[in-house]
Amino acid sequence: MNEVIQNILTRRSIRTYQEKQISDEDLNAILEAAKFAPSGMGRQNWHFTAVQNKEIMDKLILAIKEALQKSEIEQFKKMGSNPAFNPFYGAPSIILTAYEKNSQTGVSDCAAALQNMFLAAHSLNIGSCWIHVLAFTGNDPKVRSILTELGIPEDYELSGTAALGFNSKEAPKAAPRKEGTVTIIK
Repeated sequence: MNEVIQNILTRRSIRTYQEKQISDEDLNAILEAAKFAPSGMGRQNWHFTAVQNKEIMDKLILAIKEALQKSEIEQFKKMGSNPAFNPFYGAPSIILTAYEKNSQTGVSDCAAALQNMFLAAHSLNIGSCWIHVLAFTGNDPKVRSILTELGIPEDYELSGTAALGFNSKEAPKAAPRKEGTVTIIK
C-alpha cells in the first residue's frame, strides 16, 4: 500500500502521553508540515503557537477550566470543576492554531493544517490528538490574556489545538467506518 495512505489509515488519536518531550527537530518538521497545508485562495491566514513550557501550559489549563465552569453547558461545567481534568491529556507539547477573525476560510484552513500536523507526527512515531476546547473558551478574558501573552494576535480566533507527545500505551483500534457515507456518480 502507498506509504501516505498507510500513514492516514493507521493514525489514531492518542490520549495518554509519556512525559518525554519531542525533539526540536520533530517539532519544527510538524510545524513545517502545517505551513504547507492548503488554505483558502492561498492566503495562509493562520498563526501557530507551539507551547512546551509546563508552567505556561498549567496556567492555560487553569484558565480553561475556570472558563468551562462559567459555561451554560452542564458537561463543560463538570469538566471545568474536575480537578483531574486536563484538556491536553498531559501531552508535553501543544500547538495552538488561530486564524484572522475576518477570514472566511480560517476554520477550514486551520483544520487542514492540523491534519498535516497529525499525519507528520504519526510519520515520526509521535502521538497526537485534536483538542477543541480553545475554540469555545479562547474568548474568555482570562484565557484570551494568556493567548495574547503567547503572541497570538488579538484579531485572531482560536481553532483546534494539536496535543503532541509519545504514546504511553498501545494506540486504540480504529472505530468501524460508517456505511452509506460515500456516493459516487459517474
